[in-house]
Formats: sequence, C-alpha cells, structure tokens
Amino acid sequence: MKKRTKMIIITAMVLLLGVTGYLNIMLNNSVSDGNINATTTTASYFSTYRSTRESTRDQELLYYDAIISNEASTADAIANAESLKLSLIAQMEHELVIEGLIKAKGFEDCIVSILDENVNAVVKAKELTSSEVAQILSVIQSQLNTSLENVTIIPVE
Repeated sequence: MKKRTKMIIITAMVLLLGVTGYLNIMLNNSVSDGNINATTTTASYFSTYRSTRESTRDQELLYYDAIISNEASTADAIANAESLKLSLIAQMEHELVIEGLIKAKGFEDCIVSILDENVNAVVKAKELTSSEVAQILSVIQSQLNTSLENVTIIPVE
C-alpha cells in the first residue's frame, strides 16, 4: 500500500511539473517585445512558481488526507501521512515567513523553497551586493538555524 501511494504522489508531482513547464512556455511566448517580455517573464516566473507550488502542495495535502481517512490504510501509513502532512505545513509556514521577512528588507519579490537541509532563495534583483546577500542569509539563519553551505541565493531580474 505504501509503495502504491508513493507512486501516485510522484506521478502527480511529475504531471504538475510538466503542466508548469508548458504554462511557463506559453506565458513567455505570449509577449513578443523584448523589454516587455523580460518584465513579463520575471513577473510570470514568480507568479507561476507560486501558483504551481500552491497547487502541488494542495494536491499533496489531499493525498495525505486521503490516506489518513481511508479505512483500508494501516496504522503505520496513517501515522506516516500525518507526520508528512505536519512537516509540509511547517515547511510552508517557514517559507512564507522567510519570504515576508526578505521582502521587508526592501526586496521587491522573492521565493524561498526548503528541501531537507537545503534552502533556495530566488530574489527579484539584477544582482546582489554582499550586504544584500548578508541580509538574506541573516533572515534565513534566524528562522531555520541552517548552515551557510546549505543556502543558495539566486538573483533573477
């Protein structure tokens, strides 16, 4: 039962990734002027990523809820689904708080993703000064107590 559930979740995630790629290409091709396209691409990157992340997580939560509420699920499967659901919710909260704090530092937009020990921060900026990188790192470390080598900061214009 566990293996089947994992396969369903993985298949759904791959499908959502494919849809995201398709939507990204369609949004990028919708504007032909170079300057407008660059602005639209950046804006659509952040909005598309958020939209995809939200729909993927909604789907994951539905899978966990289905396992938890299924009478055929074993006690171990239910406990595992509950644990994974709580971890996902905590991760979502951390990402949201960190994104808000980074924006409060004066950055126009950012996306934070946390996967195990690794943290990725994509910040809307042409480039980042060492002072700006230090501000972002400070926010991430204060919220997660993670090691610097596990943090990647990417400026996106």
